Amino acid sequence: MLSAIILSGIEVKAEPLTTQEVEIYIVTNGVHADIVLPVKTALIDWSKHILFANTRDQDSLGIYVSFGWGDRQFYIETPEWKDLKWKTAMNAILGLNKAAMHTTFHKNLNEGIDCKKLLLSSDQFKRLVRYVDNSFTKNQDGSFMLIGPGLNYGPNDAFYEANGNYNLFYTSNTWTNDALKACGQKACVWTPFDKGIFHHYNKQKRNEIKN
Repeated sequence: MLSAIILSGIEVKAEPLTTQEVEIYIVTNGVHADIVLPVKTALIDWSKHILFANTRDQDSLGIYVSFGWGDRQFYIETPEWKDLKWKTAMNAILGLNKAAMHTTFHKNLNEGIDCKKLLLSSDQFKRLVRYVDNSFTKNQDGSFMLIGPGLNYGPNDAFYEANGNYNLFYTSNTWTNDALKACGQKACVWTPFDKGIFHHYNKQKRNEIKN
């Protein structure tokens, strides 16, 4: 906990400002921080890998898709905090389970304390796409591996198999923090919590208002 507090508070500076070509977001539900990317760009069309047909509503109007890496068993068995079991929590902390990727389509996003817009250069975006893509477990043909079908939290989400193992020192928020580092954005030295990430972005906003 002491390491989390100290290292979350130390900021990894963003790369020097370059061209602002691609708009992405980071969002949090108060526990998990996700990366949000455009569904379709010149570089990649995520809807060819993360199918609208795999969501409950099969609504193809989403223009953004969020990515949240995490513990597979925790995701499947804990749609709400009231569903959390002691065994599930311990297995996640000890890294005994495989990982999963929670993906959600969005039609719009509103900036606020829990949603931040970032502008990337094409090179930075390419690095981020590579990082996210490499986090998925794939079939021999390169397709993403759906968990389900029928496993959904809401109308526009789905789960896929992911690489790695969640544990006490590498959480869903650590994955998101590393995603920011991969594309040269402001991040924490290390953090297991979403608040570590958003502290630095909200601090910047407070400083802008103050000045």
